[in-house]
Amino acid sequence: MSCLSSLQSPKSLSPEATSPATGLSGPATCVSKVELRVSCKALLDRDTLNKSDPCVILMVQTNGQWTELDRTEVIKSNLHPVFAKVFTLDYYFEEVQKLRFEVYDIHGTHSIGTRDDDFLGGVECTLGQIVAQKKMVKTLLLKYGKYAGKSTITVHSEEISGNNGYVELSFCAKKLDDKDLFSKSDPFLEIYRINDDESEQLVHRTEVIKNNLNPVWEPFKVSLISLCSCDEDRKLKCLVWDYDSRGKHDYIGEFYATFREMQKISSGNKVSWDCVNPKYKQKKRNYKNSGVVILSDLKLHRVYSFLDYIMGGCQIHFTVAIDFTASNGDPRNSCSLHYINPYQPNEYLKALIAVGEICQDYDSDKRFSALGFGARIPPNYEVSHDFAINFNPEDDECEEIQGVVEAYQSCLPKIQLYGPTNVSPIINRIAKLAAGDGNIKDASRYHILLILTDGVVTDMADTREAIVRASYQPLSIIIVGVGNADFTDMQILDGDDGVLRSPKGEPVLRDIVQFVPFRDFKTASPAALAKCVLAEVPKQVVEYYSHKAISPMCPVRDLHTPILTPVTTTPTE
Repeated sequence: MSCLSSLQSPKSLSPEATSPATGLSGPATCVSKVELRVSCKALLDRDTLNKSDPCVILMVQTNGQWTELDRTEVIKSNLHPVFAKVFTLDYYFEEVQKLRFEVYDIHGTHSIGTRDDDFLGGVECTLGQIVAQKKMVKTLLLKYGKYAGKSTITVHSEEISGNNGYVELSFCAKKLDDKDLFSKSDPFLEIYRINDDESEQLVHRTEVIKNNLNPVWEPFKVSLISLCSCDEDRKLKCLVWDYDSRGKHDYIGEFYATFREMQKISSGNKVSWDCVNPKYKQKKRNYKNSGVVILSDLKLHRVYSFLDYIMGGCQIHFTVAIDFTASNGDPRNSCSLHYINPYQPNEYLKALIAVGEICQDYDSDKRFSALGFGARIPPNYEVSHDFAINFNPEDDECEEIQGVVEAYQSCLPKIQLYGPTNVSPIINRIAKLAAGDGNIKDASRYHILLILTDGVVTDMADTREAIVRASYQPLSIIIVGVGNADFTDMQILDGDDGVLRSPKGEPVLRDIVQFVPFRDFKTASPAALAKCVLAEVPKQVVEYYSHKAISPMCPVRDLHTPILTPVTTTPTE
């Protein structure tokens, strides 16, 4: 290897391509790249003499306009194509990313779409839906919503940004060949990753152990993307050398390993490889090896991302709590914040729809709890700070976001707006519900509570106490201030300007509250509001499960789907 000539001293034998664990303890970034792989079944046959030659075009919607992002290769004469092309997209939890897959039968050099019968079907969805399901199967539709026979399209998603954590390895060797005349060998070990193009990338070089045929090298840490490109079966070429201060190191032997082989140590057995010199093996009849290299310890540290939990089956349960205090104004008056304008939604509905449309992609049953506070409610018209707006205390859930909207509109004429603005009862209620999920000890369910209010909360001390308690549960709280009130005092709940504390001084375990005034987004698109209030949720999800040391529910991904951006560190001597 040409790099060997650069070795001049034991100090120069420090790792050249390691990624130690320092800096890897933080949560993974919530902005990811996602790979989509596409296949189809039972496509329509548009050709007379042979079968269709399908191609899939991926369209994305930007500012209401559909544009082509990319397309697959054309597969000749196949009604059940599995495409090799991989679509790569940036993924943002806080945005609705609308996609459309269109399947065409391609005829030579004809441009797509020139004839109606070239179109084999299409489907619209969001990237969030694909990510949440990991494998999405949809029926293809022709124009005007007509089914394309029994045609279906399947889209698989995998996250590709970063890596799956890091590993700490401890190697030693026994009975290495002695290459020195007047002393023993000075061995060091090199590990190379063999890339797809058969090139070799140095992963780690150990320190030199002087005058020792049974060396024990120092443990070292390396990211999995550096070690094996997050591929357990990728070959690793390992070389053992006798160090020479002039750079002319003597070759002792080599062996090949994989990370999958290394993990066999976890069963309690050490893993070893014969260190073989191919020339000796060819020339010497009874040659066995030039020593044995042993992996004596392996510690795997995985760092999970938001998508790991979502793809592992974690459901996001969405609850909305709406302020029905008298300060909103009489709903029958057009000046009221609760006024139902038949031509455009009020601020409460705008905020609800903007945030809810994101969250519904991550809840399989699409049922959402809808609560109210600060109103006198039937039948006795007593003030309640925690009631179901569908007036069914046994089941406060509504079907999809549209169901919440309808329950809200239906409830307004039946209640009397009153006060005060107490939100701690609802926070305590959802935190108790989340605590029940938290006791399950798996990453199956995380809660988002959206509180829509027109003023500063009256029970600030109790609210702070409730948030501190809730910070220990799988829960994030989003508060949107509706109207033109002075929300200065609400900023204290956000925690961005310092750690939120209970009245007794106890700090939150983690920052779970995001507060924004709706007026800051009055002229912006609904997507801008959703992006702002939901941007911190992926980090909060990861923080909760990391603190509890809870892994994603099922191993839906393997090491081929990396998840944490590798941290570059300066090699140590």
